[in-house]
Amino acid sequence: MTRFGEREGRLVGLLTEAAADCLADAAVDPAAVDHLYVAESGGSYDGPQGLATAVAGELGVAPAHAACVEQTSAAGAAGVYSAVRAVRTGEADCALVVGGEKLTHASTAAATDRISAVAHPAAYRHGVTIPAFAGMAARRYLDRFDAPREALAAVAVKNHRHGLANPKAHLREEVAVADVLESPVVADPLRLYDFCPLSDGAAAVLVTSASWADERAGGSDDERVRLAGIAGATGAHVVHERDDLTRMGAVERAGDAALERAGVDRGEVDVLEVHDMFSILEPLQLEALGVAERGSGWRLAAEGTSARDGRLPVNTSGGLKSKGHPIAASGVAQLVELYDQLTDRAGRRQVPASTGLACNVGGFGNCAIVTVLTADG
Repeated sequence: MTRFGEREGRLVGLLTEAAADCLADAAVDPAAVDHLYVAESGGSYDGPQGLATAVAGELGVAPAHAACVEQTSAAGAAGVYSAVRAVRTGEADCALVVGGEKLTHASTAAATDRISAVAHPAAYRHGVTIPAFAGMAARRYLDRFDAPREALAAVAVKNHRHGLANPKAHLREEVAVADVLESPVVADPLRLYDFCPLSDGAAAVLVTSASWADERAGGSDDERVRLAGIAGATGAHVVHERDDLTRMGAVERAGDAALERAGVDRGEVDVLEVHDMFSILEPLQLEALGVAERGSGWRLAAEGTSARDGRLPVNTSGGLKSKGHPIAASGVAQLVELYDQLTDRAGRRQVPASTGLACNVGGFGNCAIVTVLTADG
């Protein structure tokens, strides 16, 4: 994973940096890569097209198959899903996945407009942008479950505290509940500090068969993790077709399927990385994943359960809120964090963990991909 934040250069350079570091870390020669998947959120924000072949050329992985994978803000996990399918079907033994974004060079208005394009046109014409939808969902959630406004602020406070220990995080600064509640209103009741920043950066992972790793890759078993299960699902795209603004059906379905495929019980999950683009998304995902009771997900941050030293650490990386959100990189970066946790490489962020779960969301629950990793040592 590159450092997230405001970065110089072009997107191709960030993607190449992360991918090259990944290959070097795994002691794998670029020529050994069979497939290269480049995650993109819906078109490069800094101009160039043909990202997959450009990155392939920079890395020297030719004649590997190279392709872009687009799934809005779930593109990172979608790229990993493509690599997993290629390896499991025998089409590839060694697949490299890299996702990234260059956002900070664009104006906030231009970047926000591009990001909001994921909203259905019928909703967008009525002013229902993704931030607006988040505000409506947050208002409904707080009212329906009698949750204090401070509970959502506690999510941001926790993730900023976690991000302080991540040298590659974008916003490495501590915030207090009062800071969140007094920041400018964006979509009532959500305020500026409830939102993640616009970030540049990239992240990469290598997906191989176990047999190929045994024969070819460097490193020992305790430097690998097993991708035990992965699944994706979609939800209602149009706001007025959703039965419940506070329920993330795509996350529920993807989570159930991924855990079943992994043969893992919810109670066995030690650490989670979830898609906290807005503070309200963290409790909604925890409930949809079944690790928190319906209507009580807000309690995990407020009561310290999801803190790094709590019973169920969530977003030890700092999450999108502090680590940053280079859109197509986020789903891959979640797995980088879980890899570091499961191999005891997380440094000051380290928690006791042998099973991790990542949830990468597109839009506001338009789609979701859930991945379960287990220690392989």
